[in-house]
Amino acid sequence: MFQTDLLAGKRILVTGGGSGLGLLMGRGFAELGARLVICGRRREVLEAAAPELGGAEVHVCDIRDPAAVETMLEAIWRTGPLDGLVNNAAGNFIARSETLSHRALDAVLGIVLHGTAYVTLGCGRRWLEDGCRATVLSIITSYAWTGSAYVVPSAMGKAGVLAMTRSLAVEWGGRGIRLNAIAPGPFPTEGAWERLVPKPEMAREFEARNPLGRAGEHAELANLACYLMSDYSAYVNGEAVTIDGGEWLKGAGQFNFVGDMMSDEDWAALKPGRSK
Repeated sequence: MFQTDLLAGKRILVTGGGSGLGLLMGRGFAELGARLVICGRRREVLEAAAPELGGAEVHVCDIRDPAAVETMLEAIWRTGPLDGLVNNAAGNFIARSETLSHRALDAVLGIVLHGTAYVTLGCGRRWLEDGCRATVLSIITSYAWTGSAYVVPSAMGKAGVLAMTRSLAVEWGGRGIRLNAIAPGPFPTEGAWERLVPKPEMAREFEARNPLGRAGEHAELANLACYLMSDYSAYVNGEAVTIDGGEWLKGAGQFNFVGDMMSDEDWAALKPGRSK
């Protein structure tokens, strides 16, 4: 549906770009001519993904560490500025909220909220100093505005990212920097599904509970991301686009159904998930 040079010449950083949604969006960007920069905590994952992304530039970085973020951005800018940023890195797992330790809470908020802000503000400062035009796209969730049981740290963090997106869209829009967000419904990826829908019947329920009765196809999310990163969406600013088959309209709180499908034994068998 797109011209093959839609993103030609654009240099885009995708956080958590070595796997999951970051990898699938990166493939779409690369196919349309973008030069990819990917970061994450595991070098082997990044280096395995790089060939799929047109030989993407790789940076090992834990975005929860502001000093590490600054070091990474300095290294990236030494070879030229970025044209876009995709805030994809995230951490999430289902849990009864009363069982969460402060470490579990911080593990999610550190990536989803603080890490996203560190990278966004670091890029933004450089773009504004250089007078560059740029685009930021953040991956949030529909429960950023509805809330959801059993994923409270994620809901808190994603709500903060949505607020950041809308706030900076106003503050920076007039200086050439657009910020938007995508709120995906169920788009199955191996790592996320292990942590969020650990039982087969839960996965089936999660994927089919929207009015369209199916999970999203990876290309559908990639197409939306490519559009929002392209100049064709130049008048879209401060928007959060939901792509979930109508799921949240049918039943707000994406993980509310979990409580009806997990026994005490199921909860006891779970261990807090680790993000990638």
